Amino acid sequence: MSARSADGSPVDTEVRGVLRRLAPGTPLRDALDRIRRSGTGGLVVLGDDPAVQSICDGGVDLDVPFTPARLRELSKMDGAVVLSTDGTRITRANVHLVPDPSLPAVETGTRHRAAERTARHTGVPAVAVSASMTTVTVYAAGQARVLADPVVLLARADQTVATMERHGARTARARARLDRAEIGGYAAVRDVITMAQRLLRLERLGTELAELTVEMGEYGRQTTLQLEELLSDTPDELWGLVADYLVVDQTGMDPADADSPALPTAEQVETGLERLTVLSDADLLLPGPVARCLGLPAEPEDLDDQVSARGYRMLAHIPRLRPVQITALVERFGSVSALLAAEQADFADVEGVGSLWARHVRQRLTGLVTG
Repeated sequence: MSARSADGSPVDTEVRGVLRRLAPGTPLRDALDRIRRSGTGGLVVLGDDPAVQSICDGGVDLDVPFTPARLRELSKMDGAVVLSTDGTRITRANVHLVPDPSLPAVETGTRHRAAERTARHTGVPAVAVSASMTTVTVYAAGQARVLADPVVLLARADQTVATMERHGARTARARARLDRAEIGGYAAVRDVITMAQRLLRLERLGTELAELTVEMGEYGRQTTLQLEELLSDTPDELWGLVADYLVVDQTGMDPADADSPALPTAEQVETGLERLTVLSDADLLLPGPVARCLGLPAEPEDLDDQVSARGYRMLAHIPRLRPVQITALVERFGSVSALLAAEQADFADVEGVGSLWARHVRQRLTGLVTG
């Protein structure tokens, strides 16, 4: 799934980098805010590579250190101001930009059309500050982004955090239900799909919040900490869920291995995760598309069919148990029911586990059953 901006539209990697340069608290954002407050408007090109130089007509060559106050004063002139690519110097001022007029432009204002076409023509981001609307719009990678006020961004972030907290509580309840079903041996397709939907929605909300923190700049530090806490184990939980329930094609399997559990490879798990993450928001609401990503029965009448977990997700709940040990245990036992029935000595016989870890695993699994 592509990343999202504060307004919900996809964010290109290049655009994200530009938004980071223009985030509140940066010198460049300070300069743009000064221009906006002055009411004069302005046009700034964020680079002076040969493509930009080729469309510059007239103006004044400067090559002076960049400061917010200097950029604000130079923007009082009608032409564009050109910064060095690293943003440390102002190279030109009062420049008339002459990009290819045949390039598409959706803007109507002269300054904004020039910024939009300049970004398309050169591949270098350009920023237009509206004198009448007092808005700041950045053009990069064929996209336009209106920079939001920090107060607006904080309000959006708070709303998203609250939504994630509510959804996180629902996800925890779905996890507890699936744990009980796996231990009791009655897990169904419906339980798996519900858990996948909860985790994916939480992850998508986290992506939106991460994009907001980029635009928030120095105001996003606390939100970043909140995000890390809210998503602490979501990626691992989702990986374990797919590893547990992904249906593996056994075509061509050696008949001698027919009685062995068919375990997915790491590549197959990643492919299953990719199929899930590219589902549209509408498809994610439906059980069928989610089930098909995992190879599970997808018809409504199949949702109550019983399924068996391999044990990846349950073993991952055991503190400090290493991935290589989890894999070795799953390869040896193949299912949650077999893990729960195994004795401590059985765990100790698994390569890489040993007696000390065997006792730890047995105690934790017993705690899951009795807890």
